[in-house]
Amino acid sequence: MTISAQQFRVDYPEFSGTEKFPNSAVTFWLGIAYQMLNADRWGNQLDIGAELFVAHNLAIEARAQLEASKGGIPGSQVGPINSKSVDKVSIGYDTSAGLELNAGHWNLTVYGTRFIRICRMMGAGPLFIGVGAVPVGSGLAWPGPSTIPSMN
Repeated sequence: MTISAQQFRVDYPEFSGTEKFPNSAVTFWLGIAYQMLNADRWGNQLDIGAELFVAHNLAIEARAQLEASKGGIPGSQVGPINSKSVDKVSIGYDTSAGLELNAGHWNLTVYGTRFIRICRMMGAGPLFIGVGAVPVGSGLAWPGPSTIPSMN
């Protein structure tokens, strides 16, 4: 893990409030991020991915805590608001403009949409198919790149 809770707060000052976003929560989500994200695939963008992962999850947790403080059920899913009315005034937004297709819960925060957009880029790139050497011990067909970091 290369990003600390303190560095995360420098990079994302909107999460600087340690009462609402305690160091233990930031550290917890950083640990999960570094376990979940493949360092070989993310390369020098790993810390950015980890920070967006943390920001997304902290925002979701804050929403759950706010709901609980109002007597609601924490953890209830709430999608983007696309219409709101107060008395005779009504406003609507095209929420689809900021959403990533098939991104599920990642669309619940701007950090999640940024994360999933970069995450999808980490899997992009050239793929060469053709004549070549089959790795030793892999059988008749190449099974793909090894998932063991030392074997890549």
